[in-house]
This record gives sequence, structure tokens and C-alpha cells, in this order.
Amino acid sequence: MSSEHQRLAGFLWSVADLLRGSYKQSEYGRVVLPFTVLRRLECVLEPHKAAIIEKRDELKANGFENRERQLLSFARSQGLSFFNESNLSLEKIVEAETDQHVMAKNLRTYIGGFSSTAADIFENYDFLNQIARLEKSKLLYLVAGKFAEVDLNPERVSNHQMGYLFEELIRRFSEISNETAGEHFTPREVINLMVKLLLSPDKADLLRENKVFTVLDPACGTGGMLTAAEDFITEHNPDATVKLFGQEVNPESYAISRSDMLIKGEQADNIKLGNSFTDDRHASWSFSYLLANPPFGVEWRQARGEVEAEHENKGYRGRFGAGLPRINDGSLLFLQHMIHHMRPPEKEGARVAIVFNGSPLFTGGAGSGESDIRRWILENDWLEGIVALPDQLFYNTGISTYFWILSNKKDPAHKAG
Repeated sequence: MSSEHQRLAGFLWSVADLLRGSYKQSEYGRVVLPFTVLRRLECVLEPHKAAIIEKRDELKANGFENRERQLLSFARSQGLSFFNESNLSLEKIVEAETDQHVMAKNLRTYIGGFSSTAADIFENYDFLNQIARLEKSKLLYLVAGKFAEVDLNPERVSNHQMGYLFEELIRRFSEISNETAGEHFTPREVINLMVKLLLSPDKADLLRENKVFTVLDPACGTGGMLTAAEDFITEHNPDATVKLFGQEVNPESYAISRSDMLIKGEQADNIKLGNSFTDDRHASWSFSYLLANPPFGVEWRQARGEVEAEHENKGYRGRFGAGLPRINDGSLLFLQHMIHHMRPPEKEGARVAIVFNGSPLFTGGAGSGESDIRRWILENDWLEGIVALPDQLFYNTGISTYFWILSNKKDPAHKAG
């Protein structure tokens, strides 16, 4: 970890000291993360802000009431995937006013100036409510002032460094939020190993010219696995086109993942909010690579009606034809969902990597849903390997964990006899 990374993470973490007493420790991230995103976005926009304001005024003069499409098109011509048409910035808001109420009003106006691609992020951070809460606690001036000081310009902090900075903040907040073992942050070392197991067998394919790779994480959290997969591919082939897709049920995690894509100038709209079991937001897609670290041992009772209906009515045409696991652990539903989205062998095939605890491997005797799903995987010869990981790798749980690696394009030497 570089000294600059440590300095920035420490600086942003110091905001938590301002929140003590008014916020619980588990709530610090609700303030620090969206403010970090806001400051990064405005630093990215800074060199283009004057041109965007000029374009806004031109559109106003020509009678364009709904300027979103035109401004977004203009922003893309500047290499951006979002814009803010407000004249405000954090620095201007802090310098102009110390009154908490006026500051809150100005900050809401500033947030309202973002394009919908960015506004959706702040909505799912529930940022406006946090602004109101900071105003009521008389902390808004102090917190906004802190963030107005930090330089997150891309020339100083690269996209890659920004990703690491997000990870550090998320890890720290995860450690103090008393999350359950099922809701855990995935360390980068684990992600990197998983990505290598997933992609290394295809190194020759990764080097092909004009190659397009699609990657899905249906439980993408803050997007760390998608970023690591992209990094691995582009390190081997800088000219490769990598399209990242994700779905996440937690609004804050979704907001972080989507903002990460937005900051990098990638297709933030490929990151979807929703429950992968009940609302498959990538239903028409198949993918080159799929990877996930779904929550361990999380029940799927709320999704039961939709999942059972798909199982019974669609069978193998749907996602859950092989069987249904017990209601208190939906891990194998995630795996079936991913298998369903594998690119078929006649279109070059796909590979899957997923993190499980021991339950999907050992739970369920013959005739159970778990057993039927495992049998289906083995009969189709998709399983390439299961890798047991050392204990204590995850920040919030010491339970045993495993990588499952699957492929529908196995090397002939690896196929079952």
C-alpha cells in the first residue's frame, strides 16, 4: 500500500472522528462513502465544468427545457459518462456559507444538477437524508469542509488507486459494522486468487486481437471482483474490450459499484439494482466469465414464490430446473443462476468461479435439492475443481471457504472419461 493511499484513506477516515456521538460506528459509511464519491466526481468533472456550463446556457437560450440527453451527449464527447450542470461545488458551498440550513439547501441543489446516471447513485446512498441529518446535528459545515479540501483529481489519484481507496474504506467500515458472517467483505488477496483460477486457463485466448470479453457478477457488492477480472484481462491484452455487468440487492453497495464504473468512464448502466433470484436484470445475456461471492447461508424465503414458480413452470428452460436447496441457504441458487448465463459452447463457452462455505459441498443427502443440483453439475461435466481456502481469510467470519470452478469448454484432457 503506497504512502499516498494511506494518507488519503487516513484523511477520509478522519471524518469519522467528526461523527462520533451523532452517528453509530456502523453508520459512518453512510456519510463518508457518498461524500467521497461526490468529491471524486467533481474532481473528474473539474477540467470540463466550464464547457458543460457553457453548453447548458446555450441549450437554455435555445429553449431546451429537458437538457439531459443533449448534455449527456456533450459530456460523452468530452470523454465523460455523466455531468453536473450546477454552478456549485463543495468548495463554493463551504466558502459561501456557514449556516447549516443554507448549506444543506445548496448541497441538495448541487446534487440535483447531476445527470441521472450519477443521481441514481446518490439516491441509493440515501444521501439527501444524510445531508438533513448532518444539518440537524450541526455537522454539515465541518464534514463538507473536510471533503472540499481533499484532492481526488484523476491526475493525482488514478482510477486504480481510487478503487483501492474505496476498498480500504469499505473494509474498515465492514469491520466495525457488526455484520453477520453471511454479509462479508472479500479481501483483495482472495479476489485475485479467484480471478487467476478463473482466467489463467484462457491466457492464450486473452491475447487474441479484437477480442471482446463479457463478465458478470450477480452478487457484485461494491464491484471488487469485476474490477479485478478486468485488470487481469487488460494486463495480458491492453487492447481487449472488457464489458462488466453486475447486480446487487443492497442499495449502498450497488451505489458504490455503480459509482466506481461511472468514475472510470465505463458503462455504469450495466450495474443493476435488484434481487438476482426474483428480478434477473441480465436475463437476455450470456457471458464469457462469471464470478461471485454470494452471502453465506442466507435464506431465500422472500424469493420463494418466484423461485418455486420458475422451477415448476420452466424447468431446465429456466434457471432452477436442477433443484431447489433448503430455504435457509440460497448459495446453490446463485450457482444455477450463473450456469444459466454461461455463454454456450458453440459460442466459445464460458467459465465460472464462485466462493462457497462448506454447506453447498456437504449438505443434503441423496434425493435432496442440494444433491440433485450437484449431480446435475457432475453429469454435465462442468465442474473443473474445488479449492479449499485457509481459515480466517474473510474479515467477519472464520468459517471454511471454497472456490468452485466450472467450465463448459474444458480442455479434452480434463473432461470426464
